[in-house]
Amino acid sequence: MEKVGKIFKEHTMQIILVLVVIFFAITTKGSILSAMNFEALITQNAYVFILATGMFMCMLIKGNIDLSVGATVCLVDAIGAYMLVNMGFSVPVAMLCMVIIGCLIGAILGWLIAYLNIPPWIATLGGFLAFRGLGTKLVTTASSTSSISINDIEGFKKLFNSHIPKSLCIPIGIICCVLYVFLQIKSRATKIKKGYEAETMSALIVRCIIISAVIMLFAIKYSGALGETALGIPMVLVWVAVVLLVYDFISSKTVLGRYFYAMGGNMEATRLSGIDTKIVLFFAYLNMQFLSVIAGWTSLAKLSTANGFMGQNYELDAISACIVGGVSAYGGSGTIFGMVVGAALIGVINLGMSIMSIDPNWQKVVKGVVLLAAVVFEILNNRPKTKA
Repeated sequence: MEKVGKIFKEHTMQIILVLVVIFFAITTKGSILSAMNFEALITQNAYVFILATGMFMCMLIKGNIDLSVGATVCLVDAIGAYMLVNMGFSVPVAMLCMVIIGCLIGAILGWLIAYLNIPPWIATLGGFLAFRGLGTKLVTTASSTSSISINDIEGFKKLFNSHIPKSLCIPIGIICCVLYVFLQIKSRATKIKKGYEAETMSALIVRCIIISAVIMLFAIKYSGALGETALGIPMVLVWVAVVLLVYDFISSKTVLGRYFYAMGGNMEATRLSGIDTKIVLFFAYLNMQFLSVIAGWTSLAKLSTANGFMGQNYELDAISACIVGGVSAYGGSGTIFGMVVGAALIGVINLGMSIMSIDPNWQKVVKGVVLLAAVVFEILNNRPKTKA
């Protein structure tokens, strides 16, 4: 019984995600499990996974957040669309300019927060207002329709809206499963060799089976092997996967990643140990804005237009994904995998309620309740046990 309780405690959000999927599978009569909705889950929520990755790195440091990311998406998308359409820039040059502008914004915010000690929520709230205003002004000035369409820029849209051929989906899924299992076994062996605590082999086997099953389910759905209409693996999923893998490696396998966790645990002790906490904090916000640019690319390609409403509430979705995924609101704990589960849960809830045609206002209520429940669960779960 104690082992069951431990498993539930460690994998609560994964269990809830499975239950939510089952619930919507029943209520939508299986519609949510169609190949097209599997694609919609990724294409409609790609920005959440990307932004939540950057927010995760910020939140590791004492629960810091960035309220400006949605406004940054609005601004860089407006600039990118203006360069592509009105100025005739090539796609690579426009994308490079978007990156430079995003990194400049990140450097300014990082400097204000790390070196002038301005509270993150105040500095980024200023960005939330300023960048949204600049983006909207640029769009309205450049176009009489209050939007800039990039429908004619096929080169840019293909980078994110194209698909890997259906015939390659299942082979790619098998390769991903084999690679995942190999890396997990290797990681466990390394921990045992160095004398670190490692999970049991049975737990490892169960996790590998579950993850591999999920990967193959997506591969089969995208391949259309079940007779469903499918287009192949969406290219935006490749972008999301690369971002997640890179930052999972950074957070779990590098010295920089350990600095983030250490600062979240005890900022002063980390500083006294000789770590330059200011540069780490500066990097967190620089990185956040860089990822905002990538999220902006996916949104601009998906919508094929830039307007003053781009990126609205993106910052709230990213924060929600992190909190629901078990990233501590106080900093110092959480994983990329947990964040992915949180983002997937938010995405499934959004998709399921949309299929059921639930009023958008009620959708906001449900997401708010889920977020509060996740915070309450974290507080109760981490409360010290008192002896009788």
